Amino acid sequence: MAAREVEYLLVGGGLASANCARWLRESGAEGDVLLVGREPDPPYNRPNCSKGYLRGEESREEPLFRPNEWWSEQNIELLTRTSVTALDVGARSAKLSNKDEVQFRAALLATGANVRRLNVPGCELERIYYLRTLSNADAIREGVSDAEEVVLIGGSYIACEVAASLTTLGKNCTLVMQERATLERSFGTRAGRFFQQLLEDHGVRVHGEDELERFEGDGHVAKVVSRRGLELAADAVVIGAGVTPDVQLAGKAGLALGEHGGVRCSSRLESSAPGVFAAGDICEYDSVVHGGVPVRIEHWDVAFNHGKTAALNMLGKDVPHAEVPYFFSVLGNWGELEYVGPAHEWDE
Repeated sequence: MAAREVEYLLVGGGLASANCARWLRESGAEGDVLLVGREPDPPYNRPNCSKGYLRGEESREEPLFRPNEWWSEQNIELLTRTSVTALDVGARSAKLSNKDEVQFRAALLATGANVRRLNVPGCELERIYYLRTLSNADAIREGVSDAEEVVLIGGSYIACEVAASLTTLGKNCTLVMQERATLERSFGTRAGRFFQQLLEDHGVRVHGEDELERFEGDGHVAKVVSRRGLELAADAVVIGAGVTPDVQLAGKAGLALGEHGGVRCSSRLESSAPGVFAAGDICEYDSVVHGGVPVRIEHWDVAFNHGKTAALNMLGKDVPHAEVPYFFSVLGNWGELEYVGPAHEWDE
């Protein structure tokens, strides 16, 4: 089968690729744009997964980056349920899981991240969930429908946001974490305790300076046992143990990787292969905001703005990525936080 040709190949079905496609068209790109994503849904805003969508307050369409008809209106070809299985940056070609071979002039890699799965005794039991996608949120909402006791593993954004959402749905939530205080690794103990108090004031039980030892149950999880001997009844468990950047495709293609686990990029988000860019969770770029220091940031807003910068540089604009990183988190309707930076250490 002869390879098809496109001007721009966008690999990954998330917000970075979606915004890149948008800015290609808005900036005058006339060639074919092909976006390839492995999820069944068109690109969407992932933060909704732990918030309104998880609570059943939003339809499947509300988190979408754009309505379904927008893609054809913009003459952007969107392939869902499809992966790029091999990438030859020298030949400017890619092989897809649907058996197509694609030649491209410029490419964006925005393959995102995968949840970090915990390998402990009992991890194969049913009703143990991870959250990364809309489908994961569907499974959690259905899986906890008749649950009373839900245990959250982790002390960061996913565990805290899910605990708030499920408490709002009437579940008794308990959080087990390594940190002394929730969100401590991002904000320090003082700020972390403020948000932990917010959770506890609404009934979430928090056990810090501990970690998961094992799960127990017959077929499905019934108990969580911690390293310090804590035994918690659990009708369901949600694990928020972080993510790892999905650089498998980039690594196999021979692209340089950085010390923070991402695809090493310039301030223009261009990888070690000319004409091949990276964005989002996998992008480890020279940040002009941080004095040229390479950073890799797993934030929704960073991925969104990476898409624009990559699109402009695919069109030869030669602009550095100079957006200040931004992040937000919402704990039900109890409170929220926003910050810009980020600071890797602080005095107060």
